[in-house]
Amino acid sequence: SSPSHSHSRQGHRPRTQDTFPPMLAGGEDGNGHLPRPRRPRRVGGMGSPSGQAASALPHPAPPPCTDYDMAYFKAYSHIGVHEEMLKDHVRTNTYRNAIMHHKDLISGKVVLDVGCGTGVLSIFCAFAGATRVYAVDASDIALQAMEIVRENELSDKVIVLHGRIEDVEIEEKVDVIISEWMGYMLLYESMLGSVIFARDKWLKPGGLILPSHASLYLAPITNSHRYQDSIYFWRDVYGIKMSCMMPLAKQCTFMEPSVETISGENVLTWPTVAQVDCYTIQAPDLETITAAYKFTSMLQAPLHGFAFWFDVEFNGPVRQKFKKQASQPLDVNMQNSNPSNKKKKADVSIVLSTAPEDAPTHWQQTLLYLFEPIELKKNQIMEGSVTISQSQQHARFLNICLKYFTGDQWYVKESVMR
Repeated sequence: SSPSHSHSRQGHRPRTQDTFPPMLAGGEDGNGHLPRPRRPRRVGGMGSPSGQAASALPHPAPPPCTDYDMAYFKAYSHIGVHEEMLKDHVRTNTYRNAIMHHKDLISGKVVLDVGCGTGVLSIFCAFAGATRVYAVDASDIALQAMEIVRENELSDKVIVLHGRIEDVEIEEKVDVIISEWMGYMLLYESMLGSVIFARDKWLKPGGLILPSHASLYLAPITNSHRYQDSIYFWRDVYGIKMSCMMPLAKQCTFMEPSVETISGENVLTWPTVAQVDCYTIQAPDLETITAAYKFTSMLQAPLHGFAFWFDVEFNGPVRQKFKKQASQPLDVNMQNSNPSNKKKKADVSIVLSTAPEDAPTHWQQTLLYLFEPIELKKNQIMEGSVTISQSQQHARFLNICLKYFTGDQWYVKESVMR
């Protein structure tokens, strides 16, 4: 789906290094880069303990819409962005299956689609029997969504609103909020804040939010092919020695996070997981997330970096209510995710996964490569922490500070997802 929110996406060329004292602060803010939508080319347990939708609080004034926001929305007006999302069959079919799975909670109800894009999710909800669907998008793709709704003879059910969710007027409460808000490594683009805004302003008590929960995973990875292709390539280029290029190649290739597809074979051990509860998470919870981790390598291999991926769950409100006792809106006590833990999701209605071992999606995985690989032995322990924070100037960007300790050496990798 497309943006319907307000934060700008400008960032700073990151200050990135591999070796620092253990207590170095992470991330810097930025300036001046043009915005880029996530699609062309998203950490453990947020929410209130009750498991109920957050109570309505007085709303702050909507944030101003900056020039950077306008450029961001303009980027999402391009048809190629939406073509890529729609051609992501894992994404689109999972949303359609979730809507039909919860048909009894949608039929005869009022739905709000936050960041509707071409309106495909709104139309799915209309097919599921929704009485009325408010489809909101701040980019000009909303104009095309109006035509698509008209072409499908759904203008009496689907009302397209062209504007930010923070600015539009909706004169009734809604029973369901649906949104495809996830960015790279789940939280990139900070669109979840717009879903929170809509939830607190319009969702009826006991209403349905799709997706209802999200999990962000982190795992150490090995990827010799990537180093061979991008770094060691320079050792011999058509018989010409170019090893002097390797330091520059590492800086240019590995300074920023890389969005690419890896396989389960690249992952060195079970990931840690942090979870988000969309019923209870509050916007300030997203500003800075810090979690400790501890890994044990399952094999002897070079550590080339760390991978992030996510999944989202589409639970109904009743199922969500009894899912966990003492559920937190953002659970930052990362737990190792192993097969026995994964079985706990067997009762989940529908899951959209971007894991390396699952079918690929346009989100792929987000990799943070080290400038210098570290040789790991089997059963060697890695421990440390990860801090993910919104840029103070441009909240759609993410500052990442990854601290890790192995072999009696502390390392820090800092970067910006922009």
